Formats: sequence, structure tokens, C-alpha cells
Amino acid sequence: MLTWLEYALACTQKSTVFYANIYAVNLAEDDAGFKNSFAQADLVFCDGQGLRLGAALLGRPLPERFTPPDWIHRLAASCATHGYGIFLLGGEPGVATTAAARLIERHPGLRVASHHGYLSPDPLVEAAALEAIAAFQPALLLVGMGMPTQERWVTARRTDLAVPVVMTVGALFDYLAETVPRGPRWLTDHGFEWLCRLWYEPRRLWRRYLLGIPRFFGLMLRQKITPRG
Repeated sequence: MLTWLEYALACTQKSTVFYANIYAVNLAEDDAGFKNSFAQADLVFCDGQGLRLGAALLGRPLPERFTPPDWIHRLAASCATHGYGIFLLGGEPGVATTAAARLIERHPGLRVASHHGYLSPDPLVEAAALEAIAAFQPALLLVGMGMPTQERWVTARRTDLAVPVVMTVGALFDYLAETVPRGPRWLTDHGFEWLCRLWYEPRRLWRRYLLGIPRFFGLMLRQKITPRG
């Protein structure tokens, strides 16, 4: 994954990178536009052990799970070495700024800029964000607005973004800024990151996990019994 990103950054050709998990599959089942956004991406990577289990159930095993919080610092170190700027777009006001500061603190010399992710309903706010991105001229734009907002925004604005690599990252900025705690590695590395997130944000996420996980595996079973291609 990191090798692919480093190659894409070096080529400077436009690449769009999305991550997929159980929630993404459920959203795609209900939203054709969201599903089409994924079809337009240059790379979609697995960010969830549940998705790996579902793929294995269908006889299409995925080699491993990648999740941005696990490798963001390796990517940042590579960007610092090669002089690639990173722009963080997303989160509540102040979160991306703090996340950027944490990256700079850990990777001296890294060029990082940021803007919050509350771009609507005021078009002037979005225009200001686009101007900030254009002025900074990053090699990598990380978009953390949560699904499905981030995918819709990237798909709608990709032609306006003169950025080699645009990648969605979900709650990454919250983890970097430590506004939302991440679970212990012995849980997150063994398929229970969803449980940690549910514990910390039950009101916001209970439907996604308590209803979404059974629904996903129901979809996988249906696909196994009656393949749709």
C-alpha cells in the first residue's frame, strides 16, 4: 500500500484513493451514487477485518487490512524525505490544525497545511478551502469528513483539485489530534476496532455497528447463495 502511494506521488499523475469497510458496503447497497464514486477511484483498499471475513466467505480472500492510523507516520516520514506537502481537509474546526501540528512535531521538515471539513452550506467556506489547497500545492490531500460525505466531495471536486494524490481517511485527524481515543492495539489488531469506536461514541455509531454488521453478513450470505457478479 505504501509502495503504491509513494509511486503515485512520484509520478505526479492524478490518483484517487478510497478505503472500504463494512459501512461502505452497506452504503453502496443503498446509494448508487456512492457506489459509483468507488467505481471511479484508482485504488480502493481494505480498512476492516469484517470486510476480510466477508471476502473470505465469498471465496475472494483479501491479503490484509490497512488502516490509515497504523501507517500515517510512515507515509508522513516518506513525504518529509521527498519534500511532498500534505494538506489535511476535514474534522471540526481546530482538529485538522492540531493533527497537522502533531505530524510536524514528529516529522521535522514536513510541509503540512489544513482546513476544517465543515464546507457546507456556505459556498464561500468551500471556496476558501479550495483556494487554500491550491495555494499550498500539496502532493497529497487527505480528506477526513466521514462516509459518505468525503467520497461524494472528492468525486465532485476531483477535476478542480490539482493534487497528485487525494485519499479519504475517515477519523484519522481525530486520532492524531487525540480528540477521539483509539482502542488498544490488542483489540484493534484483531478485528475489534469497531467495538472500541462504539464504546467511545455509542450515540453516533450504534446503528452503524449493531445494525450494520448483521446486515453486511446477510448481504454476503445472499451473494454467496445467489451471486450477482
